Amino acid sequence: MIRIELQVDLNYEIDAGGADFAFNVHAANTPNQTISAEQLTLNQPLLQRMYTDPATGNRYMYVHAEPGDLRLSYSATIDLMHHFVDPAQIAEIPIRDLPPEVMGYIFPSRYCQSDRLIKLASSEFGALPQGYGRVLAIRDWVQQRVTFTANSSNSNTSAVDTLIEQVGVCRDFAHLMIALCRAVNIPARFTTGTDYGADPALGPSDFHAYVEVYLGNRWYIFDASGTGIPMGFVRFGTGRDAADVAFATIFGGVRTHAAVIRALVILDAASGMVMPYHCPEALSTDSGPASALVA
Repeated sequence: MIRIELQVDLNYEIDAGGADFAFNVHAANTPNQTISAEQLTLNQPLLQRMYTDPATGNRYMYVHAEPGDLRLSYSATIDLMHHFVDPAQIAEIPIRDLPPEVMGYIFPSRYCQSDRLIKLASSEFGALPQGYGRVLAIRDWVQQRVTFTANSSNSNTSAVDTLIEQVGVCRDFAHLMIALCRAVNIPARFTTGTDYGADPALGPSDFHAYVEVYLGNRWYIFDASGTGIPMGFVRFGTGRDAADVAFATIFGGVRTHAAVIRALVILDAASGMVMPYHCPEALSTDSGPASALVA
């Protein structure tokens, strides 16, 4: 088991008239990711409206903030109990057998234009044996052709843009990998969280974007950018692409300061708590929709 103590601090300067925020900074509750303690505080006395999406488990908080400084602090203790599987045992699911809840992750979306990459994906990956190994080949192909470069993209950068420019950050790697998976009929979704284990040379800890792919009736974790240790990822939200799961969606005049994120791994050999590490097995913290288990 991996136990992570997480701290997220956000700071904004809000113009006259105030601003509305939709935050997605609460850790998700999944079958294999549980929260033993958490607290969120705001420096302004605001009404906090909470909503958990029943389909994705994403946890949203909506607030209207007054002019001036807004400081948000979220802390949580998260236990990760991963599902480990031999990759050779994981098969792709034919479209006809996909649960209805998964079908939306096989279609093109705003930042993942899979319909524009069908010819490329079929040429590169169409003849490969189906299964987990084919998804690994897509991940490796993306990492070989795109260079991680801080501040090299913006909120409008899409998978096709990244393919052309061949530079990007974790968000861009994830969008391109998702689009290529969908182009060969493999459901894939965009996942946000934190990146414990990232190379310090890439900068301080930050929010992280990675990929979950639906194989063998589960969602499996893939780090498209290869910058972190998947076993140490804490999931916040999942969606079709970044448009669905921004950690903060803002309506109004606001100046944003850099997020400050700290993650501490708690070690206790007697309780089976270990450091995250790179492992050869496939990892999952989500068993997928209940309809797949009934089918």
